[in-house]
Amino acid sequence: MSTHYLASNQLRLWLATFAYLMLERLRALTLHGTELARATAGTIRERLLNVAAAVQVSVRRVYVQMGSAFPHQALFARCQRRLQAIAWPAG
Repeated sequence: MSTHYLASNQLRLWLATFAYLMLERLRALTLHGTELARATAGTIRERLLNVAAAVQVSVRRVYVQMGSAFPHQALFARCQRRLQAIAWPAG
C-alpha cells in the first residue's frame, strides 16, 4: 500500500472498494443492452466518466454541457435517463 500506517491504507482500500461497487451498480442498472454491458471498470471510466464538460451550478439545477465532438453522447444520455428513472420513480 501507499503508507506505513494501517488506518490510512484501510481507508484507501475502503474508498477504492466503494468506487468499484458504485461502478458495478452503474453497469448493472444502466448499461444493460449496450456495448458496455460487459465492459471492465477501466473501459467504463475511460468512455463515460472521463468526459470533458463544462459544469454550471445554479440554485436548483446542475447543468453539464459536453462538447459536440464527444463520441459516446448517445450512450451517456441513455445512462442518464436510466439513472433518473431509478432515482425519481414516477408517482
